[in-house]
Amino acid sequence: MILKCCIIDDEPLAIELLESYVKRTPFLQLEASFNSAVQAVERVSRGDIDLIFLDIQMPELDGMEFSRMIEGRSRIVFTTAFGQYAVDSYKVNAIDYLLKPFSYADFLKAAQKALQWFELSEGNTANPAAAPAESPAASPYIFVKSDYKLKQIPLDKILYIEGLKDYVKIYLEGEPHPILSLLSLKSLEEMLPEGQFIRVHRSFIVQGCKIKMIDRNRIVFGKEYIPISDTYKESFAEFIAQHSPLTGKPQN
Repeated sequence: MILKCCIIDDEPLAIELLESYVKRTPFLQLEASFNSAVQAVERVSRGDIDLIFLDIQMPELDGMEFSRMIEGRSRIVFTTAFGQYAVDSYKVNAIDYLLKPFSYADFLKAAQKALQWFELSEGNTANPAAAPAESPAASPYIFVKSDYKLKQIPLDKILYIEGLKDYVKIYLEGEPHPILSLLSLKSLEEMLPEGQFIRVHRSFIVQGCKIKMIDRNRIVFGKEYIPISDTYKESFAEFIAQHSPLTGKPQN
């Protein structure tokens, strides 16, 4: 797999170094280099750039602002001399973060991480003639980004999912700690098989077959109680009715 990439940096020497690194990397193909984010807007907006090596502190339009404008398939590796931006780079879902000055080994590690991300995200549709395309709902697992890595999560291990402001917590059977990912609950819900998972609250999705007990309009998972809100009470009652000889709604 070849990744089309571009470089955006306001320092000519930094561009020169990055270009030399790209040329040494067989799975990278340099499409363009720019000394400002403003100059790069039109080229990146075409939608065919896979990977952007992006400086953060630049005049007119900085790298963070530019990253929030990007749509489509493009992914980012930030390159900067300022370490305080590491947390912000995670918030915009960057593939990696390189602190200047960085070696070719560091660059290659970030590039390989990007390659792995694209191979994993496109693997199911890379060769549609070889096998039927598999939708997320038909797959026994999903991939989510956590701690700068893509993690495979078997669907049958998920107990419930909690949505925070910009994150989700995925609670797995037999695991003491949840997986934290920068992802909206709505986006994750669209990846889950319909009929297997059910929304019971604006902040919670549960796996139906993992429900062992319902107590006073709350789903019990060990010591944790998941509330069933009024908004989702009717759809949840229908879900329970489909899997039970009992009729009527759960008692309050």
